[in-house]
Amino acid sequence: MISKSTITRVSLLVAMAFTAKTLQAQDIHFTQFNAAPLVLNPAFTGDFEGQWRAAGIYRNQWASVSVPYVTYGASFDMPLVYDLSIDDYLAGGIQMTNDKAGDGNLTNFSVLASVAYHKFFGIKEGSVKALSVGFQGGYSEQSIDLSKLYFGDEFYNGQFNSGTGVETQGLNNRVHYFTVNAGISWAQMTSTTFGYQLGVGANNLNQPLNGFEKQTNQQNNGIGMRYNGQAGFILYTSDKFSVRPGLLFQSQSTATEIIAGSEFHYIVSNPEVRSFATAVFISGWYRTGDAVMMVIGGEYKSFRLGISYDYNVSDLKTASNGNGGFEISIRYIAPSPLDFAHKLVYPCSRF
Repeated sequence: MISKSTITRVSLLVAMAFTAKTLQAQDIHFTQFNAAPLVLNPAFTGDFEGQWRAAGIYRNQWASVSVPYVTYGASFDMPLVYDLSIDDYLAGGIQMTNDKAGDGNLTNFSVLASVAYHKFFGIKEGSVKALSVGFQGGYSEQSIDLSKLYFGDEFYNGQFNSGTGVETQGLNNRVHYFTVNAGISWAQMTSTTFGYQLGVGANNLNQPLNGFEKQTNQQNNGIGMRYNGQAGFILYTSDKFSVRPGLLFQSQSTATEIIAGSEFHYIVSNPEVRSFATAVFISGWYRTGDAVMMVIGGEYKSFRLGISYDYNVSDLKTASNGNGGFEISIRYIAPSPLDFAHKLVYPCSRF
């Protein structure tokens, strides 16, 4: 009998990234989307092999053309209740993100809690199917440093007087709101060498208001819903080498994005227990009309470290000289002693 958690590693290929066109109405994004799965789809809460998972990610973007846009995130999730119905389980997690952008230090801070129910079908040796449904909600806060912004009516008689303009007086420097997200995914491991996962998610279901204007048109200042669809695959061509292609479609307000690419993963140690093996990986991705992205990294026991860089190919490349964003991520999954011992007897793909 195969471990019920084997199926969950297909979520390696889930993604979260898009081109922000309207600063106020768009969510954050990461190049290493697999390092922050709870940002995209709450159905991936607890969707891993082990006892618990902790992850962190840091991004620095547009330093060549502006004050750097700095984003970081941290998450923790784990299964909470096992065997709710045969092999099903309930998982919970928490995701924190913070983003600071531009000369005005526009900051977006969020703390979201999520739950997911994982339903398994037809578990047998070498094959398993799972349906996951997740919900997420929490608190977000946006702030801006108005003293670092310049308005036309603050200039008179050849002098600049910060904070005296009518436009400045009509703005708040901080707003807060609550948001609700949901997602669903279907995953299947057809053999010990091949598996896939399909998912859809929807964020900002309640379209919370986040405008800085003191007098605002509420119909025009709600955050747009972010819809996304993902498809990920993993294929072991040998005991040590696997190919992991993925595709993401994402849409929010007037912004639409497609990301496609693949990770190439090679185990350098004993491949018998793939979830604990030492490995190296390299991947290439293309964000349509925006950037070419490269990721390199390694896995050691239960740690995974990734480093990535975006090369800008949009119209902004003239100003940026192609420089985009640098990113680094780290993840740790606490192994389950029982699962580890089980996989020594029944080695299987780590999705």
